[in-house]
Amino acid sequence: MDKDLLINLLKSVADGKTGTADAAERLEHMAYEDITYAHIDHHRSLRKGFPEVIFGEGKTAEQIVGILEKMQRQENIILVTRIDPEKADVVLSRFPKAVYHSDARMVVLELNAVKNCGRGPILIITAGTSDIPVAKEAYLTARAMGNTVETIFDVGVSGIHRLLNHHKAIDQANVLIVVAGMEGALPSVVAGMVDRPVIAVPTSVGYGVNLGGLTALFAMLNSCSSNVAVVNIDNGFGAGYMASAINRE
Repeated sequence: MDKDLLINLLKSVADGKTGTADAAERLEHMAYEDITYAHIDHHRSLRKGFPEVIFGEGKTAEQIVGILEKMQRQENIILVTRIDPEKADVVLSRFPKAVYHSDARMVVLELNAVKNCGRGPILIITAGTSDIPVAKEAYLTARAMGNTVETIFDVGVSGIHRLLNHHKAIDQANVLIVVAGMEGALPSVVAGMVDRPVIAVPTSVGYGVNLGGLTALFAMLNSCSSNVAVVNIDNGFGAGYMASAINRE
C-alpha cells in the first residue's frame, strides 16, 4: 500500500465513509501476506516508494494471478516481468485492465493513474535494434514509476554520426540509460558527452565471443567514463528502477 492510498483510507475513516472494521481488514496484511507459495510484501510501497514487482519466470500463471489478486487492493500499479505470452493470456483474462507488452515480456496493471514524480526526463538509448526489447523493459518500468521517458534506438558506434544528431535530447535528459550488446562501447561514448548519470545495460546480443553478454558487461565495467554505473545482463527492469530512484523528486 502506498502513502497516498493509506492517507485516503485514514481520511475515509475520519470522515465516517469507511468503518473501522473495514479499515482494519485492509490494514491486516500491511506488512506482508502469506499465501503459502508467496509472502507478498505489501509494505514495500511505503518503505521504498514502489510496490513489489512479480518476476514471471518460474511461476505458474495461477500463482501470478493469485499474487495479483492480493496486491490489487493495495496498489495503484503492478508490474509482472519476464512473463511469456501463454501466462500473460491467463493474466489478461482475469484482469481486463492489464496490458501485455510482448516485446518487453511485461504485464502492466494500472489500477489508478500514476503521478509524475520525476525531476526531469529519462532518456533510453540503444546501440542496435536488437537491443530494443531490453530497452522497452526499462522504458515501461521507468514510466510506471512516474517518469517522463524518451527513447532513441539504433545509434551504436558503428555509425556514431546517428547518435550525434540527437545531442539536444541527450543534453536535456536528467538520467540516461544506454543499452548495448556486441562490444558494449556505447555507454562510454554517451557518458563522455554529459555530466549526468548513465546507467549501462549490457545485452546478450552478439556473436560467439559476446559470451551471452559477458563481453559487453566487462567492457561497461571497465568504462573510462566516471559517470557510468552498470546493471546485470539484459536487466532493463533494474536500469529503469535505478534511473527512477535517481530521478525522483
